[in-house]
Amino acid sequence: MTLTIGQLAERSGVATSAIRFYESRGLLTSERTTGNQRRYAQSTLRRVAFIRTAQRVGLSLEEIGEALSTLPDGRAPTKADWTRLSQAWRPRLDAQIRRIELLRDRLDGCIGCGCLSLRSCALTNPGDDLAELGPGPVLLEPEKRPW
Repeated sequence: MTLTIGQLAERSGVATSAIRFYESRGLLTSERTTGNQRRYAQSTLRRVAFIRTAQRVGLSLEEIGEALSTLPDGRAPTKADWTRLSQAWRPRLDAQIRRIELLRDRLDGCIGCGCLSLRSCALTNPGDDLAELGPGPVLLEPEKRPW
């Protein structure tokens, strides 16, 4: 069974423009009818759900595309396929969770940027010493922190 772009949009809850965008980025594929209309395999619903879920947890379209490129063409991904993907992303997601927790725990006092705009920055970052670690919120980026 195949789905039109409208049916895929309705079933997935994603706008047709987003489906076309995902297809232009290589995240989805479709067959074309003789009238040049898109037709999607029913398994595309799983891919759209996967894309949307991955976006919601902060993964980039590039990361999503890399993951989807490892899935089989011509058949619906199996539980083993999805398990492999989730295990590969686990370290990335764990690091993101740590950054979010750090942000939550420090947000009321300092955003970790070294800007010296808050009184507490004089204690946390006297003399703007964190500037040597690079731009941005270095206290919230574990890979930049010296400790």
